[in-house]
Amino acid sequence: MKGKVLLVDDEPNIRDLVASVLQRDFQVTEAESGAALQKAFADAQPDVVVLDVKLRDANGLELLPLIKKRWADTEVIMLTGEGTMAMAMEAGRLGAYTFLSKPFETEKLLADVKCAFDRKQQNQENTALRRALETMSGNTSPVFRSAEMQEVVRTIERIAPKDVTILITGESGTGKEVIADLIHAMSPRSKGRIVKINCAALPRELIESELFGSKKGAFTGANTDRDGLFRQAEGGTLFLDEISEMPIDTQSKLLRVLQDQEVRPVGSTVSYKTNCRLVAATNRDPEIAIKDGKLREDLYYRISAISVNLAPLRERRDDIMPLANAFLKRFAGQANRAIRGFTPAGIDRLTGFDWPGNVRQLQNEIQRAVLLSEGDMIDDKDFSVTRTRPDNVESQDTNFTLLEGVERNAIVQMLKETNGNKLEAAKRLGIGRQTLYNKIKAYGIEVL
Repeated sequence: MKGKVLLVDDEPNIRDLVASVLQRDFQVTEAESGAALQKAFADAQPDVVVLDVKLRDANGLELLPLIKKRWADTEVIMLTGEGTMAMAMEAGRLGAYTFLSKPFETEKLLADVKCAFDRKQQNQENTALRRALETMSGNTSPVFRSAEMQEVVRTIERIAPKDVTILITGESGTGKEVIADLIHAMSPRSKGRIVKINCAALPRELIESELFGSKKGAFTGANTDRDGLFRQAEGGTLFLDEISEMPIDTQSKLLRVLQDQEVRPVGSTVSYKTNCRLVAATNRDPEIAIKDGKLREDLYYRISAISVNLAPLRERRDDIMPLANAFLKRFAGQANRAIRGFTPAGIDRLTGFDWPGNVRQLQNEIQRAVLLSEGDMIDDKDFSVTRTRPDNVESQDTNFTLLEGVERNAIVQMLKETNGNKLEAAKRLGIGRQTLYNKIKAYGIEVL
């Protein structure tokens, strides 16, 4: 069944061109004015609206909120012959999927409409995800705009309902705790608690008591019986962050608990049955952690029935601005600041930085900028981070590390094989379209 596209433009030649590009893959209807668009509100909801900004009887930016209010799930692609960065930013703020300037490449328009349609379909299918997000709270906004994070979400949707242990890997600050929250919220255990512990934050002598509980008099300072986190998480989820920092001897006891589903408090001779789901996380490469003696190999196999890896923020740049906007909204509200957004230079600074501290660093940077900026827009001068690469990156392979050189050569070869078709090249390389664009720019690759 074809997707439905509503084309709103007062130029007949533009409508004819767009319809000819889309009609093979989509069912296209047309509206020649803002008034015709509003009449179309009585018809069936389209999947995608392609909307011109400048109509004879209306401003497309003023119509955009009406479309999103009437058809909340419909994606909107804006067209204009007089586009500016400020206009594009305003369209994004109002909910547009993307913004294209005339004249546009028909190939790119078709690709953008297909991506918008796929996103709309995915949003409809993710009702469980939306319900889960409504129940979540915390300090990190979950954003799944990039292809990499959308794949993570699809994995979570499949595995969250299954009562299996899950290991989340990724660099510090990539959002592993947020993913643990999401797994819990989408699982049958969501009515129970999710109990969290950072294994690196507890002294060696206290971690077993914290996990398994302890009896009065079991050690110096144990003045009362203590429930451990396994008991506190009964019927819910126990999240063990930085599990590779747990002492090796404690890891062996944890393995026994997972195998027997029984916990024995420190100083007790009696065990009790436990019923909670374990989700673990580590910022170390598990294979290296095992080799270095930081993680027991048998425990690793026990906790990694399912593994979820979070890519660093520099590899999912499509998430940078949605995250930045979410953090801006929260911190501006907390500080009672009327900040409207980011200047083009501010956006360039955010998207041009590699964020070694990942989402956590971005969050802290936005909070700092909100507190220190003076105007109603955050500019590049309000940030403490600098560009990762200069604008005039040269294209010779010798300017890159060995790994970067291999990656650059792979991209160049794939672009040759696809005759410069970036969308097809991205698909064959297994990366997102925007990720490919970013790498082409970063590596100084010339596309014919």
